Amino acid sequence: MPILYVVATPIGNLEDISLRALRLLEQVKLIAAEDTRTTRQLLNAYDIKTPLTSYHEHNKRAKLGYLLDCLKEKDVALVSEAGMPGLSDPGYELIAAAIERGIPVVPVPGASAVITALVVSGLSAKQFIYLGFLPRRQGARRRLFKSVAGEPWTMIAFEAPHRLLETLNDTLEVFGDRKVAVCRELTKVYEEVFRGRLSQAIEHFAQPRGEFTLVIEGKTRQEPEISQQIEKELRKLYQQGAGAKEAVAQLSEASGVSKRKLYQAWLKVTKGD
Repeated sequence: MPILYVVATPIGNLEDISLRALRLLEQVKLIAAEDTRTTRQLLNAYDIKTPLTSYHEHNKRAKLGYLLDCLKEKDVALVSEAGMPGLSDPGYELIAAAIERGIPVVPVPGASAVITALVVSGLSAKQFIYLGFLPRRQGARRRLFKSVAGEPWTMIAFEAPHRLLETLNDTLEVFGDRKVAVCRELTKVYEEVFRGRLSQAIEHFAQPRGEFTLVIEGKTRQEPEISQQIEKELRKLYQQGAGAKEAVAQLSEASGVSKRKLYQAWLKVTKGD
């Protein structure tokens, strides 16, 4: 049975492609490309002669039936302008339609700007959310930011250069001055990764150029301060004969204050006794 191969292509450097991807792009009978000009450059670089057909946002409805007909007789490779197809691009509709018709869909993984930016950001990669291409209108963009402002996960989004400063200012207003990594032109000649606070990023990118991926810190938990009540409880536990380890562990669980802070407070309230 013919197969739809979902093939990752470089996000910048033409060498960021797997040997498997190159082999399959040469073996399939047709390549459906989001941008045939970009894909043609890749194919020419590796002397691949496979026929191309365009499949993008503006012709995806008209072209869907044609590609599904092709998949009745031959293998087709789906590629996006850069990175993994189906991620914020029209490849999703073809993948979903192929699955619905029982056509095998085989991933050929590779470069992704989302993961690339995340791992070089210096921010937590334990949990993250992908916001995709941010809304163009300020109101919609701010509503999106407000909906995730309380989440602890690292956030990743794409933004165009002419909207970057406006977006960074919206982010600062909604989130506060969080840590951010602004990744520009990933794996390309002028690659840049700025790491700092949102306010610093706004100053740094006075004249933004290129393609941008934003990695924004999630909401951090605000640790409570040592209150007079906590000091009172520490002194009470001390007078009852509790040891430092026991008292600190007990109050840390109850109050949410770190054991380090509580131990310092313990030393303070028991000093001289």
